[in-house]
Amino acid sequence: MTTAANNAKGTGREEILGKIRRVREQRGGEASMAAVDTRLRDHPANLVPKRGQVDLAQRLELFQEEAEKVDATVARVPGRQAVPGEVARYLKASNLGTRIKIAPSLSKYAWADTLLEVEPGAASAADVVSVTEAFAGVAETGTLIACSGQDNPTTLNFLPPNNVMIVAVSDMAGSYEEVWQRLRGTVAPGHPFMPRTVNFITGPSRSADIEQTLLLGAHGPQRLHIIVVEDEKPETQ
Repeated sequence: MTTAANNAKGTGREEILGKIRRVREQRGGEASMAAVDTRLRDHPANLVPKRGQVDLAQRLELFQEEAEKVDATVARVPGRQAVPGEVARYLKASNLGTRIKIAPSLSKYAWADTLLEVEPGAASAADVVSVTEAFAGVAETGTLIACSGQDNPTTLNFLPPNNVMIVAVSDMAGSYEEVWQRLRGTVAPGHPFMPRTVNFITGPSRSADIEQTLLLGAHGPQRLHIIVVEDEKPETQ
C-alpha cells in the first residue's frame, strides 16, 4: 500500500471517529452513559405476547406444536432417568449409530444402562451426535435457550449435524422476557456476569439464500430432537 493510500485511510478513520465524538458531545456523553447504565440496571420489560401467558400444560402443548412446525422432533419422558433410553431410541430410529458427545453436565446420567458410547466434552468435526442441556424453553415460538459454559460447551449445539437437547418441564417459559428475567436471577455475588453466550435455537439450522430453496443444516445441525423431561417429584415424608 502506498504512502498516499495510508494517509487517505488514516484521514477516513479520523473523520469517522470525529463524527462519533461530535454526536456524543451533542447528546451529552455523560448523560447518555447514565441512561445506558440505568436501562441495564432496571431492565424494563417489553410488551409480552398473550399467547405464551397460559398454564403449564398449555405451554407444553404450544411449545411442541411450534417446535414441530420448524422441523424439530419432540419426545416427553417421565423423568431424568428415562433420558438415556430416549436418546438410544432416537439414535436407533434415525440410524445414527451409538456414539454420542455429551455436555459434561449430563455425565451423571445412567448412560451405562444403554449400549451408547458416551464421551463428555466440547464437539469436534468428527462428532455426529451431540446431547446438550437447555437453560429454558420458550413456548410461544418452540425455542430452546442454551447458555455457554464449561458444563455445556457451545460447540455441541452447532458443530455436529445431529443435536439432541434436553429441557425440563419446570424450565418451560411462556415468553422470551421470562427467560431474560431468569437469567438475570442467576447473577450472584462472586459471579456478577451473564453467560458469555446465550443462544436462541428454534429448530434445525436452515437457509433459503440460494434460489429461495429451503436447506436444512446450512449453518449447524440438520436435525434437532428435543426431550422434554418431567421434573422429579420430591419424596413425601
